[in-house]
Amino acid sequence: MTRVVDIVRAFVAPLTRTRVFRRVLGPLLLPPIERFVTWISHGRVQVSGLLVPSLVLHTVGAKSGEPRDAPLMYCPDGRGRAIVAGTNFAGERHPAWTTNLLAHPDAAITVRGRRMPVRAEVVPDDERDAVWARIEQQWPGYRNYERASGRTVRLFRLQPVRGTA
Repeated sequence: MTRVVDIVRAFVAPLTRTRVFRRVLGPLLLPPIERFVTWISHGRVQVSGLLVPSLVLHTVGAKSGEPRDAPLMYCPDGRGRAIVAGTNFAGERHPAWTTNLLAHPDAAITVRGRRMPVRAEVVPDDERDAVWARIEQQWPGYRNYERASGRTVRLFRLQPVRGTA
């Protein structure tokens, strides 16, 4: 399976760096495809999870107070935490889930069917370059989303906490 994933990644990675992907394919097609596959598989399969480590972030809406779910790719930081980047397909605006985490840093994630509570912390400015370097070891060129967006992408570390989600 690893060889298949490597071959698919080699094909898909350059596509994700294109303007067409950032502006059309990614934001318009991926979310509904992700929702459909999640629905049909009863939450067992995430499309993005076939290529990179992925999770579902469970937050509380910053304005609404309602539960919100966001499928995201993540990068393990080597210390049991997940790093997530609010790239929003290089869009001008920060994704809503980042605003939710700023307002309510206590959240939960589901990884490979296992839900766990986490506490989100914004990556400090002096650590951003090192964190981006780690992310790009997993997905080369990913920081280009930040450059193309014209904004500073919000980076978060999600630290598992004891308790129930």
